[in-house]
Amino acid sequence: MSEVKPYIHSEGTKKQQVEQMFDNISANYDMLNHLLSMQIDKGWRNKVVKKVQELNPKTIIDIATGTGDLAIELAKNTKAEITGYDLSQKMLDVGIQKVNKLQLNKQIKMIKGDAENIPFNANSFDVATVSFGARNFENLEAGLSEMRRVLNSNGKIFILEFSKPEGFFAPFFIFYFKYILPKIGQLISKDSRAYTYLPDSVEAFPYGEKLKNILEKIGFSDVKFKKLTFGIASIYEGTK
Repeated sequence: MSEVKPYIHSEGTKKQQVEQMFDNISANYDMLNHLLSMQIDKGWRNKVVKKVQELNPKTIIDIATGTGDLAIELAKNTKAEITGYDLSQKMLDVGIQKVNKLQLNKQIKMIKGDAENIPFNANSFDVATVSFGARNFENLEAGLSEMRRVLNSNGKIFILEFSKPEGFFAPFFIFYFKYILPKIGQLISKDSRAYTYLPDSVEAFPYGEKLKNILEKIGFSDVKFKKLTFGIASIYEGTK
């Protein structure tokens, strides 16, 4: 996987730049996210929630939780104790406001940190999730290995991430994703690079069989994936 950074001509590691980027766009992130995806992202997250719900987990860690959309839906649909974990404090601050407003603060705790160095013991969680955050890891295998480490034996990982669409729909989506979405994102977020980085990072991400192979390489079993909405996104799952 080739490394794509948010700010090409700036100094700093990918990790540092990703943190800066999400801090920059945190105030408008939720509105833009749902607008640019035409609300489809909510349906995709709900598919992850249903899969997790079937497991009746007691503990969940949501990596790259951002403003907590997935963590909140998991809290509404399970009785699990949920840890939202993210690199950007400003994204977490927005998430904390949402959690408090919904009175879910006893079920969800939000913690700042790096996906490649999760501050929990091995065998701490029944389920680990990451939605649209895996492609932002500086070292993908290191981040996924950490997620595996903190899972209990037979614990499950679920990854929701962009992939590449197929069929008649593909050229229309690719045009929107590369040319329309970045312009809207730049206009509203005032960050000239954040929504150009999005298609660039998706282009570089090892989706489909490649990500399945990576998950198997680091020790997950029963790995499978399902394409969503013409292949725009995919859900991956595996067992420790």
